[in-house]
Amino acid sequence: MCPGSSLSSLSRSTSFPFNPSARLSLTRDRETTGLSGATALIWGARLVLAKHLLIWFVLSAWIGDSESRERSPDAQPTEGEREVWNQISAVLQDSESILADLQAYKGAGPEIRDAIQNPNDIQLQEKAWNAVCPLVVRLKRFYEFSIRLEKALQSLLESLTCPPYTPTQHLEREQALAKEFAEILHFTLRFDELKMRNPAIQNDFSYYRRTISRNRINNMHLDIENEVNNEMANRMSLFYAEATPMLKTLSNATMHFVSENKTLPIENTTDCLSTMTSVCKVMLETPEYRSRFTSEETLMFCMRVMVGVIILYDHVHPVGAFCKTSKIDMKGCIKVLKEQAPDSVEGLLNALRWKKLKFREVNSLGKSSHNRWLSQD
Repeated sequence: MCPGSSLSSLSRSTSFPFNPSARLSLTRDRETTGLSGATALIWGARLVLAKHLLIWFVLSAWIGDSESRERSPDAQPTEGEREVWNQISAVLQDSESILADLQAYKGAGPEIRDAIQNPNDIQLQEKAWNAVCPLVVRLKRFYEFSIRLEKALQSLLESLTCPPYTPTQHLEREQALAKEFAEILHFTLRFDELKMRNPAIQNDFSYYRRTISRNRINNMHLDIENEVNNEMANRMSLFYAEATPMLKTLSNATMHFVSENKTLPIENTTDCLSTMTSVCKVMLETPEYRSRFTSEETLMFCMRVMVGVIILYDHVHPVGAFCKTSKIDMKGCIKVLKEQAPDSVEGLLNALRWKKLKFREVNSLGKSSHNRWLSQD
């Protein structure tokens, strides 16, 4: 059962200094989002809440370079969070090694090319096969990590959306779990960025599958099949065929969570995602908070989390993230991304541009709005 807490307790329960006189301009927000009346008031309230959460996000993000990060004391779990937090942390502790391994992935392109060009040269065939097999084992490790991440996310969503508390109350109370959610999204976008820049992954795996199929026709069994059997190879093939495989895994996990919890209002999930998006956007566009970033990696952390939650929201919400009635200020989010160095956000913009919806058709207005926002200079 989720423990309770009042929203007003946030500034008292956190250790960072908070200026109660700081307020967002509701007039400016109306102009930015095009909202009016009660909708604008709700949106303004959302961003006032975001101001409470902003510094927490900065403090709880990984600070410093990727090799010397420390967790903020503000992100430590309460007793009510600890069980799920331990489960998520056990998965995330392997995330950096997964990324390092992926970044170091060079592929077996030259060996495969030589083997294809000289099909009768047994030595070149063996050389290519011996180069590919350990790479396939490495790819299996990446895929199996995605399954662990999928299970972790579903546990996390259950904790952050369960009654009787609202999503904003959950984000206030369970800051350590919200931070773990952000860490999962950060890892996911980093993994997919690296994967998209490395065509050797699919080339290596395609060669592996062709060789296995050829040997199966000849009634030959190879030792590697004990490690990566046909069923596993099929699942891995579907995984790596995706441009953004980790993001697809999280999207499917989120949709599965919503479909399996039919008694839980979908707003519990979508409001959690849209609030996190608002937090990241305001952090990135407000100089007062932007100045607190100590490194480029912290900036990228916030942008990856923002893009990740937008895509999850777009998958699970009936009208998606890009329509006018969305609770996410998509124009503002795209504007924030396009204000950054093009090289640093190209992958994030591509993730938004090409990520297709899985369970709903986009009407022509939604498509045109989506493309217009992403194509504006």
